[in-house]
Amino acid sequence: LYAINPEAGFFGVAPGTSFKSNPNAMHSIEKDTIFTNVALTEDGDVWWEGIGTPAPAKLTDWHRKEWTPDMKDADGKPVKAAHPNARFTAKANNCPAIAAEWENPAGVPISAFLFGGRRPTTLPLVYQSKDWAHGVFIGSTVGSEVTAAALDVKAGTVRRDPFAMLPFCGYHMGDYFKHWLEIGEKSSADKLPKIFCVNWFRKTADGDFMWPGFGDNSRVLKWIFERCNGEGKANDTAIGFVPTADAIDLSGLEGIDIDKLTEVDVEGWKNELAMIKEHYAKFGDRLPAELNKQLEALEARLAAL
Repeated sequence: LYAINPEAGFFGVAPGTSFKSNPNAMHSIEKDTIFTNVALTEDGDVWWEGIGTPAPAKLTDWHRKEWTPDMKDADGKPVKAAHPNARFTAKANNCPAIAAEWENPAGVPISAFLFGGRRPTTLPLVYQSKDWAHGVFIGSTVGSEVTAAALDVKAGTVRRDPFAMLPFCGYHMGDYFKHWLEIGEKSSADKLPKIFCVNWFRKTADGDFMWPGFGDNSRVLKWIFERCNGEGKANDTAIGFVPTADAIDLSGLEGIDIDKLTEVDVEGWKNELAMIKEHYAKFGDRLPAELNKQLEALEARLAAL
């Protein structure tokens, strides 16, 4: 499979983006950029929480009202100058690290698909599907903790968004799943990309993120590249191939509980099964039978533990 990039730019959340967390994003938004719901400085520049510089003495907040750093709401909590979902939209060719062939009309070969779930529990940091059909199953069940971007669901709950395509797919998702399965049926196994699921958002019982994210995600990508090359150590588990405790390079990092980040939470996954069944019921008879087979196989593997 080959792919082209149909997009002309980047669309990202501004709060938390800084030269420490994402220097290439900061360079990308130095010009030709649209900002929404950020705060404005008196000289017309932009500012948001986590930008890496102290708040000016006075700003225009995302409501277009005057804002000062000492402002508190009715509960005594600090009032944010920028909306938590404030965004930037920048040209891709502004990025200093973009690949030279990013606009090559011939495309580039796909080695792997990465599906991401924003989940505080259950999903490990990264795992690889057992095969293509299992990978389609993983993609069809992707769920994320709702963020400030969603206005119709309470933040903190889980919303299923198969393949992260629900708002964008122009036809029935059951048929979309079938299309993915047919790709596997028409291709030899050695030609098919590997399929992975990543979750940068696991949290401790205290609500702290267990993984630093941002640039350190490249450590996980390194393992994924190794797996695509037939290398990279992994344990074959009920949910898929999970990196061994020493498979991910953690040099220079401290306080990372890699065992917890890569564990298979059996009870958590059994709860996940019930949610997946509820999710699949929405597709009725358009759900490919293969996906129910994958669900039953996962249930059997978990029951055996």
